[in-house]
Amino acid sequence: MAKKCDICGKGPQVGHNVSHAHNLNKRRWMPNLRKLRILENGSPRRAYVCTRCLRSGKVTKAL
Repeated sequence: MAKKCDICGKGPQVGHNVSHAHNLNKRRWMPNLRKLRILENGSPRRAYVCTRCLRSGKVTKAL
């Protein structure tokens, strides 16, 4: 599955899990992506879209 939003380009972010003893382990935060049909230039296509783009109205769903 693609790990990048086709609309805004949001991708995984990296950081650390931090234990109580301050041991650091690498981890990744993945964007919340949905595969759906969107309208682009009047024609429908499938795309991976993050839920923030869906909620803010940057995308129109193709029905």
